[in-house]
Amino acid sequence: MTHIPGFVSEYSSIDRPLFEQASKVIEMAMAPGALDAKTKVLIVLALDTLKGAAEGVKVLAAQARGLGATDQELAEVIRLAYFVA
Repeated sequence: MTHIPGFVSEYSSIDRPLFEQASKVIEMAMAPGALDAKTKVLIVLALDTLKGAAEGVKVLAAQARGLGATDQELAEVIRLAYFVA
């Protein structure tokens, strides 16, 4: 099951059609494919770092750790995001 971010989950009671569409996009993007789950989470972590989404970074770092990411991998992802920024 794909993790639905908290801000998207809130839509379920406010705007059900928007919640369903957003959930479909998230599930499609994070579904198994050419990239493994850890790589996908690390990419999203880098993007949230670029956006300055501190809560997202915290949640995604925990997810990445749960998928086997090391502290060194997390540090490199954040360094890359800051390099691009």
